[in-house]
Amino acid sequence: MGNDSLQVSMDEFLPLRDVVFNTLRKAILTGELKPGERLMEIHLANRLGVSRTPIREAIRKLELEGLVTMIPRRGAEVAQITEKSLKDVLEVRRALDALCAELACERITEEGKEQLADACLEFEKATKTKEATVIAMADVALHDIIVAATGNQRLVQLVNNLAEQMYRYRFEYIKDESQHEKLIEEHRMIYESIMRKDSAAAAEAARIHIDNQEKSIMKQIRLDSGRK
Repeated sequence: MGNDSLQVSMDEFLPLRDVVFNTLRKAILTGELKPGERLMEIHLANRLGVSRTPIREAIRKLELEGLVTMIPRRGAEVAQITEKSLKDVLEVRRALDALCAELACERITEEGKEQLADACLEFEKATKTKEATVIAMADVALHDIIVAATGNQRLVQLVNNLAEQMYRYRFEYIKDESQHEKLIEEHRMIYESIMRKDSAAAAEAARIHIDNQEKSIMKQIRLDSGRK
C-alpha cells in the first residue's frame, strides 16, 4: 500500500482514536492514500504502530464523511473521486461562498479590506512560483479572509469542513497553469465587488468562481477515468 511514509502525529491533548482518524483523513485528502486503495486494518495498524481498534473506528468515521467506501467481499477502500461527489460538494460550496461574499460586503472592516487586497497580490505572486502547494495556500488564505469577515462562526465551520472535502479536487485545479490568469481575474472581481459593497455582484462573482472550478476539475476527472 503506497510508501511507508504514513506516520501518526501524536497530540497529547487528543485520544489515540482521534489522532489515528486525523492521520488517515489527512493522508486521503492529500492523496497519500489514493482513491481505490484498500484500507487493510492489520496493515494500517502495523504502519502506525497502534492496535486495530482505533483503525476500525477511524475507518467507520471516514465512511460517514464519504472519504471511505465499504466494498462487499473487499472491505474498506479510499472513495473514488467521482463527478457526483464533486457536484455534491460544489453545489453547497457555491451557495455558501455567495453568502460569504454578500455578508463580507456588509461587515468587512478596514483592516479586513487591507488584508484582502494583500491576499490578492500574494496569490498573484504565488502563481508565478508554479508550486501547487504554495498557490493552494495563497488561495485558501484569500478565501479565509472573506469567510472570517462574515463574523458568523457557524458559517466559518461549514465552509472549513467543505474546504477540507475539496482538498482532493483542488490540487487538480491548481496544477492547471492555464487557469491561473482566470483565477487572478476572478479574485479581483470578488475583491472589487466587496470594496464597492455591491453584494449582488460579489455573490455572482463567487458563484462564477466555483462554476469555473467545477468545469475544470470535471474535465480532469473525465481525463483520469479515460486513462483507466
